[in-house]
Amino acid sequence: MNLLIKESAEIIKESKFTIAFTGAGISVESGVPPFRGEHGLWNKYNPEVLDLGYYLNNEEECWVHIREIFYDFFAYAKPNKAHEVLARMERKGLLNSVITQNIDNLHFDAGNKTVHEFHGNSKKLKCLKCGKIYDASEYDLKNIPPRCKSDNQILKPDFIFFGEGIPQDAYSNSFADAEKAGVCIIIGSTGEVVPASYVPRTAKQNGAIIIEINPEESLFTEQVTDIHLPGKAGEIMALLEKELF
Repeated sequence: MNLLIKESAEIIKESKFTIAFTGAGISVESGVPPFRGEHGLWNKYNPEVLDLGYYLNNEEECWVHIREIFYDFFAYAKPNKAHEVLARMERKGLLNSVITQNIDNLHFDAGNKTVHEFHGNSKKLKCLKCGKIYDASEYDLKNIPPRCKSDNQILKPDFIFFGEGIPQDAYSNSFADAEKAGVCIIIGSTGEVVPASYVPRTAKQNGAIIIEINPEESLFTEQVTDIHLPGKAGEIMALLEKELF
């Protein structure tokens, strides 16, 4: 394992363009529950509350569950060691961008500046009528649903619901960076969610070395991964940090 950590660090140091691709596994260590798997939120909640068609017809009902999932569970989450190391890597010029499937804002909270949020951000609220974006902190979400200050329409969390397209800027920037990458570090993503999972595959097709940090093997491991570092995100990133700096 130590040899693989050292090898990975050397590869990252030599890379001219490095991206990190992160999924739910990096945020679990910050107390953010995953949606899928044994302890996933979909075992407790009906995914229908995040279906765009259903939501538009049942906004007030959906907001009860949305508040519980995203603003009660996520409210006190703080960046963990893995987030912090990625932010340090960017500051030191060893990381060019983070592409994340997560909507918890933790990469920004940790200090990363270039983050492509493939599925949006739960800290923002959007008016579907006028398009105005608000910071969720502007609202007391004990009183739901939140409404637009301009036209009194119910606000929608600015992350992707089922049946909704990926934000255009995040999509195009993610794949543009994947095509340029010499190294792609996968952290905490199983590779089950498309089209996000095409990002590391695109990097691989364009010649990138894929370093995967996941406790278990994923859909990426056999297909695109060059080096698998098995373990929790925070622990492996802490070991990498010692070799990188």
